Amino acid sequence: MNDMQWTPIGSEPLPPPLPPTRVDFTGNRSEFRKMVTKGAMLELVTFGFYRFWLVTDVRRHLWANTAIDGDAAEYTGRAKELLVGFLFALAILVPIYLAYFLVGIEFERWQGFASTPLFISFYAFGQFAIFRARRYRLTRTVWRGVRFWMDGSGWAYSFRAMAWGLLVLLTLGLALPWRAASLERYKMQHTHYGDLRGDFEGDGWTFFKRAWWLWLLSPIALLIFPLAPFVYADFKAREWRWWLDGIRIGGVSLSSDLPHDAFYGLYWKVIGWWILLSMVFSAYLGGSALLVVRLSGVPADQVFGSDNTARSIPMLVLMVLGYFAVALAVNIVMRVYLQRDLWAKVLETVEVHDIAAAADVRGSGQLASALGEGFADGLDVAGF
Repeated sequence: MNDMQWTPIGSEPLPPPLPPTRVDFTGNRSEFRKMVTKGAMLELVTFGFYRFWLVTDVRRHLWANTAIDGDAAEYTGRAKELLVGFLFALAILVPIYLAYFLVGIEFERWQGFASTPLFISFYAFGQFAIFRARRYRLTRTVWRGVRFWMDGSGWAYSFRAMAWGLLVLLTLGLALPWRAASLERYKMQHTHYGDLRGDFEGDGWTFFKRAWWLWLLSPIALLIFPLAPFVYADFKAREWRWWLDGIRIGGVSLSSDLPHDAFYGLYWKVIGWWILLSMVFSAYLGGSALLVVRLSGVPADQVFGSDNTARSIPMLVLMVLGYFAVALAVNIVMRVYLQRDLWAKVLETVEVHDIAAAADVRGSGQLASALGEGFADGLDVAGF
C-alpha cells in the first residue's frame, strides 16, 4: 500500500513576512565637515558660484552613505546642470525684479499696490520651483540600478499650494496639517521608482493630533526666545515622523520611531554657535575700529564722521571681510548640524517594510531639467 501523502497545489503555507529592513548611514562626520569647509571657502572666492558644486558634493556624500538592505543610493546630478538651470531662471526672474523697480520709481503711489502681485508671483514661482526641484533630485537618484522619477505638473502643484496657503492664513495656521497632507499626497502620487508608483497615506487629522498643542504654544514661543527653539524642533521631529510613516512606493512602506525631542540638541548647538560667532564678530569690529583709529592718528569721531568718507574706507573693508567670514562660518555650521547630523539622526530611526516588493522593478521615466532647481535657488527655497 502506498502511504505517500500529496499536498494539493495552492495549499502550501505562505512564508512568513521578512522582518523590517533598517536604513544605515555610514558617512564620516569629519570628512563631511572638511568638505563643506573647503566648499564654503571656495564659495567666498568665487562670489557664491561654487555653491552648485558644493550642493552636488553634499548630495553625493549623503546619498552614497545611505544604504537600504545593504545597497547604497547614488546621486547622478551634475553641478553644471544646476548652474545652467540657475542662469536660465535668472533670465526669467530678473525682468520681473526690474519691472517692479521701474514701477516703484515712476509711480510711487502704485508701489504698495505693485507689491501684492509681485509677492503672489514669487510665491507661485516658489511653489513651482519646490515641485520641479524635487523632480530633478529624484531623477538623479538611483538605487540598485533603477532610477526614481516624477510626473505631474509643477503649476498644478503651485495653484494647489496657493489655495491651501490662503486657507492656512484664514484659519490662523489650523489648516496647516491638512495642507501638508494634501501637497505631500500630490507629490508622492506622481513619484515613481521604476515602474512602481508612490502614494502617501498620512492624513491631516493624524498630524494635527500630534502637534496641535505646539500651535497653541507658538504665540508664546515668539515672545519668549528660549522656548522658540524647543517648539520648532519638536514640531519638525513630529512632522518628519508623520511624513515617513505615510510614504508608500508600490508595496514598500516606511516607519519611524523618531522621538519628539530628537532635534533639541541640533538646534541649540546652531544657536550656540551663532551667539559665539556674533560675540567674536563684535569683538572683531571693536578691535578693527581701534586699529584704524591708532593707525590714522585721528580721533574716532573724525575717522567715522559722515564728512570723512575717505578715512572710513579701511574700516568699511574690514567690516565687509568680517561679515563674509561670519557668513562662511554660519554656512558650515548649518550644513554640518542641520543637513548631515539631522539626516543621520532621522535615518537611524527608519525601517523599510516589505522591501521584497521592490525586487523586480523595471526602469522607467526620463531625466528632468534643472530649471526648477534654478528657480528654487534664485528664490531661496532650495532644499538639499
